[in-house]
Amino acid sequence: MRLLILGTGGMANQHASRFKAIEGVSVVGGVDVVPERLAAFCNEHGIANHFTSLEEALAWGEFDAVANVTPDSIHHPTTLQAIAAGKHVFCEKPLATDAVKAMEMTEAIERSGKVGMVNFTYRNSPALQKGRQMVLAGEIGAVRHVEASHLQSWLVGRHWGDWKSESKWLWRLSKKHGSNGALGDIGIHIVDFASYGSGLDVAHVFARLKTFDKAPGHKIGEYDLDANDSFTMNVDFTNGAIGTIQATRTAAGQMDQLRLRVYGETGSIEMIYDTGQSTLRACLGEDVHTATWRDVPFDPVETNYQRFVQAVRAGKTQEPSFRRAANIQKVLDKALASDLSHADEALS
Repeated sequence: MRLLILGTGGMANQHASRFKAIEGVSVVGGVDVVPERLAAFCNEHGIANHFTSLEEALAWGEFDAVANVTPDSIHHPTTLQAIAAGKHVFCEKPLATDAVKAMEMTEAIERSGKVGMVNFTYRNSPALQKGRQMVLAGEIGAVRHVEASHLQSWLVGRHWGDWKSESKWLWRLSKKHGSNGALGDIGIHIVDFASYGSGLDVAHVFARLKTFDKAPGHKIGEYDLDANDSFTMNVDFTNGAIGTIQATRTAAGQMDQLRLRVYGETGSIEMIYDTGQSTLRACLGEDVHTATWRDVPFDPVETNYQRFVQAVRAGKTQEPSFRRAANIQKVLDKALASDLSHADEALS
C-alpha cells in the first residue's frame, strides 16, 4: 500500500512511524503548505515526494491512500477531494467540526466504495477492547450507570511544552483558529471511549462548557482564548442507563488519563488508559458482596493503523469508521447546543 501523508505537524510523525513499521506499506509522499516544515518532515522519515498542495499531489496520483493529519477545519474539504480522486482515507479525529459535514464525508466515502476510517487513538488500548468484550458478553449484567473522564493538564504543567508561547497549543484555545476546545479535541475521545466501552449509544445530553481566564483580555497575540477548557455532560443511553462524561485540560497531576467505569446489575468494570499504560479491573460474582476489585489480564490488540491497512487490503472498512465518527460528532454538537439552551438535547 502506497500512502500519502497530508499535513506534517506533530501528529504526522506518529502516522509516518506507525505506517512505515507495517510490512508492505510505503509512505511515498508528504503534503504541507509550509515548505520548511514539509522538507524537515520528509527528510526525517525518508519520504521522496514533497507537495505544497493536495491538488499537486492528486495530479501526481501515485498513491493508494491518504492519512489526513491536517487541522480539524481542513479535514472536510481535503477528505472530499481525496475521495473524489478515488483514494482510501485514514483521517485524524474529529472527522469534521460539525455533524453535518461529518455525515457528508461519511456518505461520500460509502458511495465511493473506498475505505474510510478515523484515528480514535484510544481504541488502541487493550484494556478498552477487553473490557468492552466483557460488557457485551453480559459479565456485569445489564448496564445501569457509566462514569467517564478524560483528564489532561497541559494548561497548568509544561510537560508537553509552554502553551502560552507555542502555536501548536494556542490554536487549540481559539475558535477562529478552528478549535472547538476541550469538547472538540478530547471530548470526542472520551465520548467514544465511554460509548464503545459500555456498548451503548447516547440518547440525550445535558452539558456545561467552561472557558477560564488565562491571559489579559483573553488573548495572546493573534489567538483569542475563547474555546472551552473543561466540560461536563449528564447523559442518558439508549438502553435506559445514565452516566456522566467529563474532560478538562486543567487536571494537575494527570498527563493524559481516560477512565471509564461501567456499572451493571451484577458487577462492574473499570478501564483506564493513562499516558500509554492500560489497566483493567473488575468487581464480579461473589466479589460484589465484599466490594473487591481484581485486575483482569488482557492481550495486545492491533492498532488503528494496522486495521486501516488490513481494511484497504480487504476492500472493507473496519471500525472506527467515518459513520461512527459522525455519530459521535452528533453528541458533541448536542452538547454545544445544550450549553447554550440550558436544556436537555435529544439525539435523533
